[in-house]
Amino acid sequence: MTSSATHRRLRQRWSRRLLALLGVELQASGAIQPGCLVVANHISWLDIFVLNALAPSAFVSKAEVRGWPVVGWLAAKNETVFLRRGSRGHAKIINGEIGTLLDAGRNVALFPEGTTTDGTHVLHFHAALLQPAIESRHAIQPVSISYRSPEGSLSPAPAYIGDVSLGECLAAIIAEPRLVARTLAAPPLPTTESVTRRALAETARDVIARGIADKPAPTLDRQTFPISCEEIVAAENAVHS
Repeated sequence: MTSSATHRRLRQRWSRRLLALLGVELQASGAIQPGCLVVANHISWLDIFVLNALAPSAFVSKAEVRGWPVVGWLAAKNETVFLRRGSRGHAKIINGEIGTLLDAGRNVALFPEGTTTDGTHVLHFHAALLQPAIESRHAIQPVSISYRSPEGSLSPAPAYIGDVSLGECLAAIIAEPRLVARTLAAPPLPTTESVTRRALAETARDVIARGIADKPAPTLDRQTFPISCEEIVAAENAVHS
């Protein structure tokens, strides 16, 4: 096993231990496929560790995060690619780096909303962030994340939003006797010449939104988006099994 593979395996193990220490139980449906651009909704700093516990990935984040106390350090240690927004030249370089990682069979993960929510809804996805996968012809895999009570209701405790500090967010998580991080990895969406990045972004967002709301999968027009609707229905229904 290469040193890089060993590092990813240790990161996965450490992420699982951190979740366990915080009293967060991981319930995962579906599997993250290698070599995919993983897109997920964004609720908390915990999201990175949830995804790493499933499949260690390189993350894409705005450059400002690097300077944040604690969170920036954690992001850097978790193989984060920091993107300077508004710089086309830098975006082109980053797209190339992401494409190289995907070509090597690595997973790259990002949060296309660009910010966090309380977990009850999913914001608009920034389609431009999906460009690296489109250029390198690698699939995009939607993963929904939700934090729930043992009874199944959505929990606001992990939400890292507004004026909530890292310490306050951590205290809210620890105060919960038990939290469940539920993920649903839908089948990867293929990137083809016939599918625009806007269509990919809208489809991925819809699949994720329905995943956190426990709703049936959307009906897709195969002429504009060639993906198996049956596969998506089966993957989303797996969360109930």
